Amino acid sequence: MERLSGPRLAAYGVLGFPLAMAALPIYVHVPKFYADTLGLSLASVGGLLLAARAFDAIQDPLLGWWSDRRRAAPGGRWLFVAAGVPLLALGMIGLFNPPSTRPSMLSAWLVVSLLVVYTAYSLITVSYQASGAEISADPAERTRVTAWREGFGLAGVLLAAALPQAFGFSVFSWIFAPLLLAAALVSILLSPPAGARPTCAPPVARSLLLPFHNPRFRWLLAVYMLNGIAAAIPATLVLFYIQDIVRRPDLAALFLIAYFAAGAGGLPVWVRLSRGIGKARAWLCGMLLSIAAFVGAFFLGAGDTAAFALVCMMSGIGLGCDLSLPPSMLADVIDDDEARGRSRNEGAYFGLWNLVTKLNLALAAGLALPLLDGFGYLSGRSNTAPALLALAAVYALVPCLLKSMAAILLWASPFTEGDCR
Repeated sequence: MERLSGPRLAAYGVLGFPLAMAALPIYVHVPKFYADTLGLSLASVGGLLLAARAFDAIQDPLLGWWSDRRRAAPGGRWLFVAAGVPLLALGMIGLFNPPSTRPSMLSAWLVVSLLVVYTAYSLITVSYQASGAEISADPAERTRVTAWREGFGLAGVLLAAALPQAFGFSVFSWIFAPLLLAAALVSILLSPPAGARPTCAPPVARSLLLPFHNPRFRWLLAVYMLNGIAAAIPATLVLFYIQDIVRRPDLAALFLIAYFAAGAGGLPVWVRLSRGIGKARAWLCGMLLSIAAFVGAFFLGAGDTAAFALVCMMSGIGLGCDLSLPPSMLADVIDDDEARGRSRNEGAYFGLWNLVTKLNLALAAGLALPLLDGFGYLSGRSNTAPALLALAAVYALVPCLLKSMAAILLWASPFTEGDCR
């Protein structure tokens, strides 16, 4: 199998840069923005985000089926990317430039803006990821494809962590739009071509269920969902934790930069380790590292900035593993259909994959925020010791428990027996 060149992989991966720039403010900053700017309770915020994200998740499998069905048309899957890019750019500008109006209308504006952004983001990412899975049939090359994409993504996250802190979200949205358009143009025109694939897709109902007939997909999805919820809860609560536990909200951007920079730095290590011991065992090592690092966050308090920065960096190294190896394993799992004489339907698989990713985020907001509200935690106000203890426990211990369950399930799975390399 011919090794893909770095420039061609970079051309494919560069679109991950602005997509990750969009994801960070949407999933990390919006919950706190709702709570602090609009003055809504955490229970209301959690319910609102749960509903919006659940709606968003449902459309991903349908978009995956549509992408599979149209992949043989002129332009293939990249037409979906081209259609979603201007919509995402406009949605981000609308989301972070709301009009001056009464709170009820402002809430409606933000919800509508979120739905536009979610739909455009899904339209792009499902076809973008499916295209990446089709670039090579070699398992090692697939890991390189995902590593380039996620490496650019982590660079985008770093910029997204710094720009709003320096210029505010309004300016950030106007910078984001041209970056997205430029990156999409490079990826569409210069990405490596997809390999030859079947031109037909099954009917929509069958397409949505088709991946579940693959036993290894069911195992992988279960591990991915547990591990994803474990990652989504801290993403939802990190700004609350920094504000009321570490009590250094002025350093929030630096903590996020440390986390994502460590993730980017760790990517080459995980790619190399996966070649030596297999993708599943390397992913298991990443989970154990994240657990060992993150459990310490429960014991931190006001002023423990150096210790929390260390937690961010160590768990960030584990993040690089979570981003690069599971999508590569998914591409390998799709091979099982081809080996059984079935057609390949990458869009169907990545549509379900993205559905689970977004349900993880929805569940994190819909469960963690109301739970904190039940313990009496109030964002931006004086809190009791039990409320702060609940915040620390939900932020640090609950994710470690879920990730431990994911690690056990991965260890018991077929992947550690006949590993995906």
